[in-house]
Amino acid sequence: MNGQETEVKFFVQDMQRIEVRLRELKAHLIQARVHEINHRFDDANGDLRKSSKILRLRQDTEAKFTFKGPSREDKKGVHTRMELEFSVGDFDSAKKFLEALGYRSIVFYEKFRTTYELNNTHIMLDEMPYGNFIEIEGADIDVIFQIAALLGLNWDAMVKAGYHSLFERIAGKYKLDPNELSFNALKNIHPTEADFGFAYADK
Repeated sequence: MNGQETEVKFFVQDMQRIEVRLRELKAHLIQARVHEINHRFDDANGDLRKSSKILRLRQDTEAKFTFKGPSREDKKGVHTRMELEFSVGDFDSAKKFLEALGYRSIVFYEKFRTTYELNNTHIMLDEMPYGNFIEIEGADIDVIFQIAALLGLNWDAMVKAGYHSLFERIAGKYKLDPNELSFNALKNIHPTEADFGFAYADK
């Protein structure tokens, strides 16, 4: 979604139940389960992170550059931020391009994502190396709120941290490399609500 990103995120226990509910609601499957790899870039001083900005290169069904500006909290606790995203022809060339400009990959992360659409809103089912999450993204905060309710998600259990920030909590506890958020790195680790400090939204 180019121009602005408005989304909420929830930590869930039963991803399959959420997907069954989406089908009951006649949500449209717009992207079947796909493996994503991502690199987040910054300069040597970490200026992007210091200013709450994100520069990302992603590979799923295609390669994409993404820039995200600082987020602000809107009504109902939903976070909104500027987002610019476009496809590039070749992932490896795009990575070398950023490195030639002086940027470096500061974190690698991967996930499996399935995307549905309902009422002009995207619902992403994200299988992260440390657990399952639902992201709901759209232009209308009230519609996002309604969809969360239809999926049986507790709005008060909304997760406001990004995936990398969540991983840093796990990495610190389990002595992991905070720049390597991979399924292999967490293959023997199964974080719980207590590790994150928040509850499942689908209890």
